[in-house]
Amino acid sequence: RKRGELKLLFEELKTLKPEEKAAFGQMVNDLKIHIQEKIRARGELKVIKKESAVLKASSGKIDLTLPGQKEYWGSPHPISLFQQEIENIFIAMGYFIEDGPEIETDYYNFEALNFPPYHPARDDWDTLYITDDLLLRTHTSPVQIRAMEKRKPPIRIITPGKVYRRETPDPTHLPMFYQVEGLVVDEGITFAHLKGTLEHFLKTLFYEKIKIRFRPSFFPFTEPSAEIDIECTVCGGKNEECRVCGGSGWIEILGSGMVDPQVLKNVNIDPEKYSGFAFGLGIDRTAMSAFQIPDMRFFYENDLRFIRQFTLK
Repeated sequence: RKRGELKLLFEELKTLKPEEKAAFGQMVNDLKIHIQEKIRARGELKVIKKESAVLKASSGKIDLTLPGQKEYWGSPHPISLFQQEIENIFIAMGYFIEDGPEIETDYYNFEALNFPPYHPARDDWDTLYITDDLLLRTHTSPVQIRAMEKRKPPIRIITPGKVYRRETPDPTHLPMFYQVEGLVVDEGITFAHLKGTLEHFLKTLFYEKIKIRFRPSFFPFTEPSAEIDIECTVCGGKNEECRVCGGSGWIEILGSGMVDPQVLKNVNIDPEKYSGFAFGLGIDRTAMSAFQIPDMRFFYENDLRFIRQFTLK
């Protein structure tokens, strides 16, 4: 304003003595700067309020002419998918699913399965101990012992779950992986039942004409014992540098055998009346063969480009 208070203060400078002008002039100038800053801040606040009002007025509106954003649906992990497929095959054969603790006692993980203390066969399991008596289970066989303690034959179960070994990660080994084991106990069970069951399972899981071979083996909890190999589904035995089969053309897929009579005695089942068979396979390694994956570690790298490729049959 032409006659504003600040203007009047500047005009008053003319009436002051020379020695008073400097101090009074500095005070009036500081006041002018302060007022200008307040005016500028108030103007910015008005702009902010105006923009906020515009945003608020348009917040409930959707511009249908704008391009849409693609939404990605979540999906089960390939290991979960494959475990579900294995479970479905055995459920169709009349099996039940059993679960148990991942932290186990030495008794359930070893002694009840015919591994006496200091038995050299324990070394093959590369066990991770928590205390002298507690450990991370090295297989899901302890679940079978618990099931036999609380059930009476006939028993027909599978026991899927995580297991742990002191392994160095490589294309076919990890310190934590998934396993499924199976157990059948009844009167008159023979090795022929074991062979027929596993052949049906593998042909259903892979394809009807897949090549399968049984090899004699040793496990403390089964007698006789056998390991089952399938033809390499990655190279078909035609690549000497194949990281999955090592050029042999075969992949070890299952361990199996007839339940040792001593294991049945440990759970108060009469081995003179009942017999049974057991088997186990690594879900991760079997999934590698089914999906033709050259490295097990791919399953745990959480690369969505990899994980989204898999679906059930």
